[in-house]
Amino acid sequence: MFIGEASGLKVGKATRDAFGETLKDLGASYPDIVVVDGDVGNSTRTEAFAKAFPDRSFNVGIAESNMVSIAGGLAASGKTPVVASFACFLLCNAYDQIRMSVAFPELNVKLVGSHAGISIGADGPSQMAIEDVALACSLPGVTVIVPADATSTIKATQAMLEHDGPTYLRLGRPKVADIYLDGCDFEIGKSIQLRDGDDATIIANGLLVAVALDAAHELSSRGISVRVLDMHTAKPIDEEAIAKAARETGAIIVAEEHSANGGLGSIIATSVTRTVPVPMAYVNTGDCYAESGDLDGLFEKYGLTANAIVEAVRSVIQR
Repeated sequence: MFIGEASGLKVGKATRDAFGETLKDLGASYPDIVVVDGDVGNSTRTEAFAKAFPDRSFNVGIAESNMVSIAGGLAASGKTPVVASFACFLLCNAYDQIRMSVAFPELNVKLVGSHAGISIGADGPSQMAIEDVALACSLPGVTVIVPADATSTIKATQAMLEHDGPTYLRLGRPKVADIYLDGCDFEIGKSIQLRDGDDATIIANGLLVAVALDAAHELSSRGISVRVLDMHTAKPIDEEAIAKAARETGAIIVAEEHSANGGLGSIIATSVTRTVPVPMAYVNTGDCYAESGDLDGLFEKYGLTANAIVEAVRSVIQR
């Protein structure tokens, strides 16, 4: 069973594929876009843009720090650089350059990290970005977006390009469930409610949105009604939706394909304690690095499953 099947969803494209196709399609409408890639354009899917607009594409080789510095220079010259690599290479290897060449001068650089989380599977822990959201959110003025499926990625990519300021877009490698079959009303900083409920609220982003929907389906069969929010923007966070969910459902569970520290769970916990304190539980990869393996096996071992969310919900509502 793939993630989302219990909810009646069908498998669709990977978010990295949707990004690459959208970037190419928007190239003619955004003549100031340039792409800077670290010799992984076939994986980040920027190669489609490079083939369509070769004079606006730059492969700097496996040199992520230089790649970000070049992007900063292009932004300072009036271009809109989209700088792409694996999420761990971009945020971990080039963090200081992002800090000093993008965030500090508040330049309009679009950072795109693909192959995020442990769902890259057999590539192993050296290439699994489990701390990238925390790192990106720690940088003042940087917007952080984690879309859940192909349709929301299309919308997120366009919103990122239209947004004035440094932005991090987190993408995944595997094909994911199609959640937004009828389109997606995407707005930076505004979550999307996918399901209503009274007993608790599950807030998720990325691949864990489909897992949350599977958990909600299972909980419904047990007489437990949960709200599900797609919190696609980790920063700025949608505090209004969080406070509303806390007030109306009385408990919040946060699910993310990320380390336990500094990601969506930490951000929402800070918001909840400041606004409407309620019981909370968390589903994430914990305080450890993962290992090589297939996606299903890794999600089972590190607790990123519908069953894990079900148990988290039950722990905070005591049913």
